[in-house]
Amino acid sequence: MPRAARPAFRDMKGLILSGGRGTRLRPLTYTSAKQLVPVANKPVLFYGIETLAAAGIRDIGIVVGDTRTEIEAAVGDGSAWDVRVTYLPQDAPRGLAHAVLIAEPFLGREPFVMYLGDNLLAHGIVPLVEEFAATRPAAQILLTPVAQPELYGVAETEGERVVRLVEKPASPKSNLALVGVYMFGPEVFDSVKRIRPSARNELEITDAIQDLIDRGLEVRRHVVDGWWKDTGHLEDMLEANRLILDSLPRRIEGEVDDASRLEGKVAVEPGAVVTRSVVRGPVIIGHGARISDAYVGPFTAIMRDVEISGSEVEHSIVMEGSRITGLAGRVTDSLIGRNVTIARQPGKPRALRFMLGDRSEVSLP
Repeated sequence: MPRAARPAFRDMKGLILSGGRGTRLRPLTYTSAKQLVPVANKPVLFYGIETLAAAGIRDIGIVVGDTRTEIEAAVGDGSAWDVRVTYLPQDAPRGLAHAVLIAEPFLGREPFVMYLGDNLLAHGIVPLVEEFAATRPAAQILLTPVAQPELYGVAETEGERVVRLVEKPASPKSNLALVGVYMFGPEVFDSVKRIRPSARNELEITDAIQDLIDRGLEVRRHVVDGWWKDTGHLEDMLEANRLILDSLPRRIEGEVDDASRLEGKVAVEPGAVVTRSVVRGPVIIGHGARISDAYVGPFTAIMRDVEISGSEVEHSIVMEGSRITGLAGRVTDSLIGRNVTIARQPGKPRALRFMLGDRSEVSLP
């Protein structure tokens, strides 16, 4: 029988999940929400909001947990992106499907896009939303080929239809891993109410999608064009930083003296000052930063009010207010939090002195 007509998709809403604790980025996330850690000087969460807004979605719910106050302070009411933001408290990380469940009063019976707040997609979701609106399945999931599918949730497909989802299969029948962006019709609410908590006591979104399949409803796939990054690990965050920096145009709005040399894609924001230094892009130097007698190498993001003096930094993210001064070696492949000081102490005897938080990592030559 032909499927009953659905209401127009012009009222599609967005749901961003931003309640996770970010244990894989500790110690940084002991004091900061993982979704607010910056990539190319912009919090990861902001990219998700921009992505939904670009797809024409104007009503966005953000699921928040322990870091609610920090996220609300950063995002506000959403007017900076011409969207309306509603905050949806989740008492504990109880799974992605649980987030859908608590968001039902906000979402109503409209179709919606669910976007994990620490994910980044190269080309956004505009054509994917259009495809979802045109085909109107119960769900549309985004997939990407991966080298080690046994480490991911994997989709088994027949043509454009998804027939089975397997979490971290021992013998994968597909190399297509789930990306953290999903599109659902209202049918998903019945499925999240039918499933039971997993072994880790969470309501898994893969189980809810499998329930849609088992009920004979259509779950479509879309293999994403371009890169996708889950920024929950340091390596992935630095790689996302590299990819985004490489797409930025050169712009010099701060002060650069004649003794400095800027090569390639370098962005110097207003109020930043570069003196007697070499900056080799792609690099972004934030407002109020001071770079002197230094080398800043490729794929480095330096945030506002950072000072780098007499030191070398490359392939790193340095967050607000930090100081790196007088280092003999080069800082590389690093994520440095807010208001951190890394400096060489003068005088004898030469010694190393640290004050480090839980689970810090320090590598010395």
